[in-house]
Amino acid sequence: MGFTGLARWVNAPTTSLQQVQENITLNHNGQYKGKWHLSVRSYRSTLGQVPGFHVPSERIMCALTMNENVFVLLEDPMAPTRGDVLAAAPPGQEAAYIQGPTHYRTAFLTIRPPGALEQLLTQLKARWAAVRQSSSGPQRGQTTGQQLFIEGHIFAIGTDWLVRVGNVVLAGGAVKGMLLEAEYLPLPLLHSPITDGTSELLSNLLTSLLPNVSGATTVAVTISESQWEEVLWDREEEARGRTNVSDSEPKLEDDVYAYGDEDILEQKQDWVGVNRDRRSAYLIMGALRSEGIM
Repeated sequence: MGFTGLARWVNAPTTSLQQVQENITLNHNGQYKGKWHLSVRSYRSTLGQVPGFHVPSERIMCALTMNENVFVLLEDPMAPTRGDVLAAAPPGQEAAYIQGPTHYRTAFLTIRPPGALEQLLTQLKARWAAVRQSSSGPQRGQTTGQQLFIEGHIFAIGTDWLVRVGNVVLAGGAVKGMLLEAEYLPLPLLHSPITDGTSELLSNLLTSLLPNVSGATTVAVTISESQWEEVLWDREEEARGRTNVSDSEPKLEDDVYAYGDEDILEQKQDWVGVNRDRRSAYLIMGALRSEGIM
């Protein structure tokens, strides 16, 4: 698993997948590795349908299935963000204020296996409805919610790069542009000097993958480190961390060759294993939502 960059070809024609595939194999000596398949579903809460219960805005849930994991993004437009709470807190009282809200605007979860989310919603009779319900036979009214797919291919370029290209396909078969993802395998972590988190190395490769098509509209799909920190923030984990620090006391060590490393914090490897997939899934869902596709 390596450092990943994502781009969106918004107005890609239906022949774009074949064009990109030919460009990768002919001009980059790319080797075909397999299929790239993702499914994305979206739901909306139905709390407003409860008699006597009024909500200004319904909550939104998106779920992206990637291999054996389902990445779920929950959003409550009426809830505050962590940044909002910290900005309102008096100096020195941030820790107390951060525990105040019952929940925050977004929550990002990882669920296994695929299908577990729908099963859980059905068992709990949760007030969530698929944005687009299936209407065929016995499936009517079930919380399926499968809206769109990303269908494409994975290529290796040399030993350093993995490239994923796929069309965004709606449930009815219409193609809504393309997604391109480049993964630089030698580096599991790369801190970009650019504020929005883009990497010139990845941007240059993604640009070279696109065929020479006049009028092509492409955008980089990025997230800054501060925004990603907000997504990953866990209130319970932070509280446990403060408790562990306050309860721990320095221990005397008789070994003269022992060096104190208690203050060295373990860094999360955002681009390794399922964490790489989490970041990729979040970016893909964000890109599709920003265009109103979901």
